[in-house]
Amino acid sequence: MQIYKEFRFEAAHFLPSAAPGTPNARVHGHSFRARIVVEGEPSEATGYIFHFDELAAAIRETEDALDHRMLNDIDGLAAPTLERISMWIWNRLSNRIPGLVQVEVHRDSCSEGCIYRGPSPDARRLAAE
Repeated sequence: MQIYKEFRFEAAHFLPSAAPGTPNARVHGHSFRARIVVEGEPSEATGYIFHFDELAAAIRETEDALDHRMLNDIDGLAAPTLERISMWIWNRLSNRIPGLVQVEVHRDSCSEGCIYRGPSPDARRLAAE
């Protein structure tokens, strides 16, 4: 079973790898929507996988770190693509949220998004060595 909590953030960025003179090479902003997905079995005692208040509290600091910020200025997001933002959020939350299985980052106005399910098995193995 899976539950999820979403949060929204407004942020500016530019893509250093974009061709000079193109819109993505210039500073611009987006309204982002992030979805944090947790998987598990409901507790016999409580009836839930992870209390939504606790999930919101675990997410709050990450949301604040992104909202109304210049993403390129955030440590680890010098090239803030949807893929890198998704991985950055995963890395911030994976130790705080047991059962985290997926991070999604959407730009609804562009009909675009990224789904990240954590490091690949090869990356996990290399990290453990």
